[in-house]
Amino acid sequence: MDPHKIMVERLVSMGIIKSEEVRRAAEAVPRELFVPPEYRDQAYEDRPLPIGEGQTISAPHMVFLMDELLDLKPGLLVLEVGAGSGYQAATIAEIVAPKDRPDDWGHVISAEINPFLSSLAFENLKAAGYSDRVSVLNIDGSEGFPIRRKADRILVTAAAPSIPEPLLNQLAEGGRMVIPVGPVRGFLFGQDLLLVVKSEEGIKVEKVIDVAFVPLRGKYGWS
Repeated sequence: MDPHKIMVERLVSMGIIKSEEVRRAAEAVPRELFVPPEYRDQAYEDRPLPIGEGQTISAPHMVFLMDELLDLKPGLLVLEVGAGSGYQAATIAEIVAPKDRPDDWGHVISAEINPFLSSLAFENLKAAGYSDRVSVLNIDGSEGFPIRRKADRILVTAAAPSIPEPLLNQLAEGGRMVIPVGPVRGFLFGQDLLLVVKSEEGIKVEKVIDVAFVPLRGKYGWS
């Protein structure tokens, strides 16, 4: 059986992938295009893989857990802090900007502070056919994004010391943010994956699970 299909079916059976939208995204995006050539035979193993510059592509279960938490829908504007190799942005684009619904105008803007990874993500997304639905910016995403519109969803893919205030300000009312927060302790689980929901009543923060992410770099990250 195709290892891509095996990965998806396993994540469905584990209860990680719950919605049909996330399942379609998991099936549509070829993870092997977002990992270095020497790791492509391991692309559908459920674990992080190196992508260069001391960074990793997240394990598939974490990618799709975060996609589910974001409650993605067609037409949404999603900001991602930490493009990495571009894989998660592609999975999000499959949901918010499906090719069969071009009038929805959903889009993903992904910030990557590392110039090498910013270029890598752009090239990977272009090769995989997502450059029309994902914009990659070589900026410090922890400081917010250079756009006027509020974001419907925000995803941070590296562990921050706390929730960056600029990102809270940029989140629209009714919006959601998913972010890991806490110190970096090697491969030990020392961080909290948080779901942040913004409403007219204020900000609600819920811990989801313990996680282990690479550190967030930038003004509101770790020095």
